[in-house]
Amino acid sequence: MKTSRSSILLLAGLSLNLAACAAGHRTSPTSTATTKAIEKKAQEKPLAKAKVQEHDIRTGAEQTEKYLPYLQGKRVGMVVNPTSIIGKETTVDSLLKLGVNIVKIFGPEHGFRGDASAGIHVNDAVDTKTGIKAVSLYGKHATPSKEDLADVDVMIFDIQDVGVRFYTYINTLQHVMEACAAQNKEVLILDRPNPNGFYIDGPILDPKLVSGIGLQPIPIVHGLTVGEYAQMLNGEGWLKNKLKCKIKIIKVANYNHDLPYELPVKPSPNLNTAQSILVYPTTCLFEGTYLNHGRGTMYPFTVIGAPALKGKYSFSFTPKSIKGMAETPIFVNKVCYGIDLRDYDTEKIRSSKALNLNWLIELYQASPNKADFFNYKLSNQMNNFDKLAGDSSLRLQIIAGKSEKEIRASWEPGLTRYKTMRKKYLLYP
Repeated sequence: MKTSRSSILLLAGLSLNLAACAAGHRTSPTSTATTKAIEKKAQEKPLAKAKVQEHDIRTGAEQTEKYLPYLQGKRVGMVVNPTSIIGKETTVDSLLKLGVNIVKIFGPEHGFRGDASAGIHVNDAVDTKTGIKAVSLYGKHATPSKEDLADVDVMIFDIQDVGVRFYTYINTLQHVMEACAAQNKEVLILDRPNPNGFYIDGPILDPKLVSGIGLQPIPIVHGLTVGEYAQMLNGEGWLKNKLKCKIKIIKVANYNHDLPYELPVKPSPNLNTAQSILVYPTTCLFEGTYLNHGRGTMYPFTVIGAPALKGKYSFSFTPKSIKGMAETPIFVNKVCYGIDLRDYDTEKIRSSKALNLNWLIELYQASPNKADFFNYKLSNQMNNFDKLAGDSSLRLQIIAGKSEKEIRASWEPGLTRYKTMRKKYLLYP
């Protein structure tokens, strides 16, 4: 499924080299061609309605008949964000109309309404629409406290994940399960499809590199839904103090891991197109490089470049400050030159079932300042590449000029062991 049709998003004032854009990927890294960048205005086109040919996928949330009786008479907490929907309404609004007693809302990174940039602290508040207390679960208060759960009988977790280790919603799941296990509260998981669930790839996280963007020994692309991952957290004894959380999962109906799935809403501010979601497992690694990976544009994770690559690439873009997406992007207001993946054929990802390491290798080799490429101390907008990758080997292998084949060989036997272990927790074929 080629998804470029849903990635036609432009910010007024964003400078893009349209000649390179027409090529669908990039210009030659040795090209010195320059083309005048022009400005265009376009309205943001939302993600396409979730669709799968001849399959009527129903998310866990949509199957209210399976869990409403269970919620009757209980005080309910909900871990939700803008992806938590039933039809065109939020799950919170829908369940309130059905008489569910929701006493507290918990929001992960980006906040309950999803309008906070990555890494921005979100304060606790009262949701203005419902009057329900909203508690932020990001930063220092990542885990619900005993007090947070005192008036909650059951916690609902209903958040759309994208199947990648450094996408922090699965960390929120772990923290919620740990808190609920400690307080003997049950977690009801309303499961949703994984848009990147058709493959498993990447190095297994080294325990020495555990961080806020990676907590457990899983590969970059883990191939699990949230419900399946919850079972793995319990089954592998990964919760704090080896606790086991009582969980109830409402499975996605008519779903399997190989089915293409386009999200009905963006899962976070900077994953705003189906294209970005599919290339994200690879292109988020550029957060650990001295390049702009599209933050500060309406094309996050699908355009990558830096001012230093002028003369190496003719495609260009200019990051701007965008409230709620990227207030202070790296190289703000500077013309960046690099590669354009907005029209990259994502069928190649579906067929290869693999991360595209060649993008990293190519841009490293094209960089005139290789000592700066992985130096995250150069900008507070950069992440530690090793923590994103999950090990320090990938960075060193790219520097050493290793081929993709050589790099992949180093992920074994860990990756194969993970694939075998994963099978124990699958809810879907």
